Amino acid sequence: MIKTFLLGLILTSLFYGRLFAQITMPKVFGDSMVLQREQPIPVWGQASPGTPVTGTLGAAYAKTVTGKDGKWMLRFPAAKAGGPYTLKVSGGNVAIEFKNVLIGDVWLASGQSNMEWPVKDAKDAAKEIAASNWPQIRFLVVKQRKSLTPQQDITDEKWKACDPATTGNFSAVAYYFARKVHQEQGIPVGIIQSTWGGTPVEAWTGREGLLASPITRARVLANDTLEVADFVQDSLNLVRFWDIIYHPQNNAAQEVPADTFNDAAWPQVQMPALVGDFGGPYEGIVWMRKKIGLPASFAGKALTVELGHPEMNYSLYVNGHEICKTVWSASPFHHYTVPAAMLKSGENVIALRIAMLWGGGGLNPPADSIYVTDGTTRVSLAGTWRYQKDAETPAPHIRNYQCYPAVLYNAMIHPLIPYAIKGVIWYQGEANEYAAFDYRQLFPGLIKDWRIRWTQGNFPFLYVQLANFKKIKPEPSESEWAEVREAQAMTLSQPNTGMACIIDLGEAGNIHPANKQEVGRRLTLVAGKQVYHRQGIASGPAFAGFKKEPHRIRIRFTNTGAGLTVRDGHALTGFAIAGEDKRFYWANAVIEGNEVVVSSEQVLTPTAVRYAWADNPVCNLVNSAGLPAIPFRTDSWKGITQR
Repeated sequence: MIKTFLLGLILTSLFYGRLFAQITMPKVFGDSMVLQREQPIPVWGQASPGTPVTGTLGAAYAKTVTGKDGKWMLRFPAAKAGGPYTLKVSGGNVAIEFKNVLIGDVWLASGQSNMEWPVKDAKDAAKEIAASNWPQIRFLVVKQRKSLTPQQDITDEKWKACDPATTGNFSAVAYYFARKVHQEQGIPVGIIQSTWGGTPVEAWTGREGLLASPITRARVLANDTLEVADFVQDSLNLVRFWDIIYHPQNNAAQEVPADTFNDAAWPQVQMPALVGDFGGPYEGIVWMRKKIGLPASFAGKALTVELGHPEMNYSLYVNGHEICKTVWSASPFHHYTVPAAMLKSGENVIALRIAMLWGGGGLNPPADSIYVTDGTTRVSLAGTWRYQKDAETPAPHIRNYQCYPAVLYNAMIHPLIPYAIKGVIWYQGEANEYAAFDYRQLFPGLIKDWRIRWTQGNFPFLYVQLANFKKIKPEPSESEWAEVREAQAMTLSQPNTGMACIIDLGEAGNIHPANKQEVGRRLTLVAGKQVYHRQGIASGPAFAGFKKEPHRIRIRFTNTGAGLTVRDGHALTGFAIAGEDKRFYWANAVIEGNEVVVSSEQVLTPTAVRYAWADNPVCNLVNSAGLPAIPFRTDSWKGITQR
């Protein structure tokens, strides 16, 4: 019996010893991946200490021995673009093999919702997806996850090539960037997409860098009081939150839209309007109802309901009949056909179930964009609507832990390091709107933090400046979004950074402008000149200095190409001028060569000039390549986000 026991113990020890000796590799590696060309290729994983590990990548060979901490690292020599290859790694009694591997350029695409925004929800989605057969463009989409501590691995994602079955779910900006790079450079392109909508730059930065800044130190230390259970509960609340957003509660969808429902006690609101007109900030479901009389000429006809551009998620009902459900769309056209059988003579009821999220909700102006029509006659939907916030179960409060410092870096960036990359493309800043002045430090801090951790030197970091957004204001005014753009422009002082200006691509009522093709193209222009050493103009006119003259100020620009011009052929707009009283007036602006002369009869002794300094500026200065001038100001007066 003793001999049998000892034999069993030995066999068990051998079994578990072999099991422990087995190598593992993080999930950033997989079939169909793209590895970075023309620099050493790191491949890493874990096994028991002292385990010999060997690997082959095509004809290349590398070997190492696992360290005392159980970690191992292979470095394959730099290789030119090509493939497909097989990567094979062996250690202990296990071999791991990845097939259909390409070598090309790998770009990390990160940021918040405008980088996350998928091809299927952007401009010309159906056409673009149908034509998206690009087997040498591969995406790895990192699943959204947050953590209080740095993680060693991502969840179970897979590398996928672009084709009509996959492309729709990929980042539109990253896809159009990758497609252009692939076409121009003739190389495979890999995109590692790590994004999360509505998140600030602090969430994507590592703890150590944030602790070094007085702006974020206290908030980082406050994370230490959190528990994993807090994250778990918030995740459960988030599941419940989205269940409510997508699925009407309390039988509301059957009762509230009905033409017999009594809404007389509901408060009133004038449409078109946004969330601020509903009694202050609110997050959850709001029902809206409007009774309209249809003319006799509409009898027996199918009608069209035109909603302009509703904000966020909504469902539409006519006389209790569901016309559309849970619509998310960046399209500027939201119109629906209502069959004649659903209508009646005289009074009819239009109902909307709107999810008011992230400060949005309601119907965007102009008033003439919302109506019912038979194709000839219109019945306006503008004017008085009834609304109710508590017709359904309230959505649970979400703490949005994904916005806390370092938590996305820990879970969605740290596990990717040190996967070799060509560089980063970044689109973020909206969530830092109210701390724009701090963004001057926080954004460069993220760039420095990532470069230190990747140990690849000052790799290219290319980013998108915020687009124009929100209502157009009739007079010059202060703007948080303008201050974010200024902080982004100032970040160009960091080495090997580049910025794509899209001040002409935004939409007043849509924080996710649809034209992601042009955003990707402009990023590619920057990459073409800065990374791939192409000749030509890569960005719009940039402020280079100014000179005060009697009654006017002369502004100098760089990046003018063959000269400055006006985009629409009309008068030059977007310039404001002020004297020492700091009161700005719209200015007269005239192009003279590579300069613009700015003046106003209301400012006899001008002191400062601002251009495109607004949430949604009306501006039209471009260079000979048609690229927009970057917003700027000549003054350094205290802004509204500076504490």
